[in-house]
Amino acid sequence: MIQLGRMESPLSGLPDFENPPVVETVLGVQFTAVKGFTLLHYGLYWEKIRGQYPNAQIVPPLGSASEEFGAEAKPRAIQFSMEIADAPEVRCWFIDDSQNHLFQVQNDRFIHNWRKVTGDEKYPHYEHIRPKFKEEWVGFCEFLDKQKLSRPDINQCEVTYVNHIELEGPVKTFSDLPKAISGWSDASSGRFLPNPEKVTFKAAYVMSEKKGRLHITVQPVIRSRDGKEVFQLNLTARGKPASSQLNDVLEWFDLGRGWIVRGFTDFTTPEMHTFWRRTHDR
Repeated sequence: MIQLGRMESPLSGLPDFENPPVVETVLGVQFTAVKGFTLLHYGLYWEKIRGQYPNAQIVPPLGSASEEFGAEAKPRAIQFSMEIADAPEVRCWFIDDSQNHLFQVQNDRFIHNWRKVTGDEKYPHYEHIRPKFKEEWVGFCEFLDKQKLSRPDINQCEVTYVNHIELEGPVKTFSDLPKAISGWSDASSGRFLPNPEKVTFKAAYVMSEKKGRLHITVQPVIRSRDGKEVFQLNLTARGKPASSQLNDVLEWFDLGRGWIVRGFTDFTTPEMHTFWRRTHDR
């Protein structure tokens, strides 16, 4: 039984794996849209970081996502208004030569992704990803200062780990999901249904002191790099930091990462932990 809400500290003694199935990690912040941030600023910012991130793409913007509790979570009256937008509705990707590191910027988001591209890359672990976000976030804030724009007022932090459970080892088919996911059982009350062809799972857990939520989803996907069908296990921790100060943002990232690692371990089976070569907790 999964009891994520009863753990004492999400940061002490975290489980570790020599060969984790993680293929992508995300550290990001959402903030009130920066007034005056225009299309020109995307280009100016790219010039600042182009030496490290020489590749750029323009993609559709992300919608807002917030974890709310109590009075904040009550439905609000729909209000209609018209205003002239300062910022274009776009999101820019800035990508390094390896294609592994990606920074996403829009007028209310700043996100760092580490991702596997070839499949041979070794997961660098959170201890190496966190400083990279910190460095670029500080640089982005300094860029806003230089452009005489206000520093972001952060309202949400987000940590996401994307895992691919391949159909190998203990899991050979989609009907083997109970061998990988501890919270799933394919038991039925009769004998009519055959083994499931596809399985999708979604759950949400309130973090301690209502500091956010941990969202877990499982679904079959076709992996783009090799066309293989795999289980994709996503864990996303999202919530509001104590303030927009860098230390509070990083502290929330640490909390969210702790929930994800512990949640992943609770949510998956000891059989898979052996397959992924679980080591002593750190």
